[in-house]
Amino acid sequence: MTAQTLDTEAVSAWIEAHVEGHNGPVTAEKFPTGQSNPTFLITTPQGPLVLRRKPPGKLLKSAHAVDREYRVQKALAATAVPVAQMIAYCDDPEVIGSEFYLMEEVQGRNFDLPHLPELSHTERGTIFDEMNRVLAAIHDVDLTATGLADYGPSGNYYRRQIDRWSKQYRASETEAIAPMDALITWLDANVPEDDGQTCLTHGDYRLDNLLFAPDAPRIAAVLDWELSTLGHPYADLAQVIMQWHRPPGPEGRGLAGLDRAAEGLPEDAAFIEAYCTRRNLPGIPNFGFYLAFANFRMAAILQGVKKRALDGNASNPEKGLQLGRLVPGLAEAGLEAADG
Repeated sequence: MTAQTLDTEAVSAWIEAHVEGHNGPVTAEKFPTGQSNPTFLITTPQGPLVLRRKPPGKLLKSAHAVDREYRVQKALAATAVPVAQMIAYCDDPEVIGSEFYLMEEVQGRNFDLPHLPELSHTERGTIFDEMNRVLAAIHDVDLTATGLADYGPSGNYYRRQIDRWSKQYRASETEAIAPMDALITWLDANVPEDDGQTCLTHGDYRLDNLLFAPDAPRIAAVLDWELSTLGHPYADLAQVIMQWHRPPGPEGRGLAGLDRAAEGLPEDAAFIEAYCTRRNLPGIPNFGFYLAFANFRMAAILQGVKKRALDGNASNPEKGLQLGRLVPGLAEAGLEAADG
């Protein structure tokens, strides 16, 4: 089996044995989006489910942690953070060739382009405010009450993450990229002191990883928790701002160069201020470091996507190669953020 296909007979048999009220036969249709963990719409006689699996083939250590995705979303079910309902987890890779989990299908709207051309001027602002509200809710999750106090290691988050993603980047490096080498060196030398802030972090919080209710500016589910951990809240916030600095359009999916006021979209400072207000923070000094880190981390992730595409086990190989071409630009943007 490949990342594009699924053994529906094996899935059907596993569902019959482990999911009460569901039985086969089933059909599977792969979602076109998502570059890391292939995701399928599973149709059963009793209704739809969604299956998310590790990709087959040789993988980087600690990557594609579908077990963690399942755990964190299950833990968040009773919190203010909207997530899909978890159904069942399979830790036996022999069933379909890798671990997987099942969750409910959430009906909703997914927006790919952050300037939201399909919405009115007023609606765009409410979508971004809801995005801000839910990000603050993620960072305010009670780790003890949800059983997530051990969801990540302790210590300086940025030191940990720079070491991890530098190692992952080197493991998937396909050619020398001078700006990336320079950015890694700068980040390594400029890690801030640990300020004691530890919270749940999503790790890839952006508009296209959110499902909004069909008829309201309300997030119905936050998707793609593969990179979630215990970490520092400004990493997620900088991730949002970093994405907006990308070029507009299907490839960059950013807001660079747009007149945000004319489009009904918030400026960076207004979004950060609203976040700080929601979390009772006085402000965020040295935001350039966090923005540089966000660019570095995304570059390392996309380099891994490119490597999987070249190795033949990417969810969407053509898209994976396309995303890989963004790595040098992200590294350059990271150096610009580091310069102030």
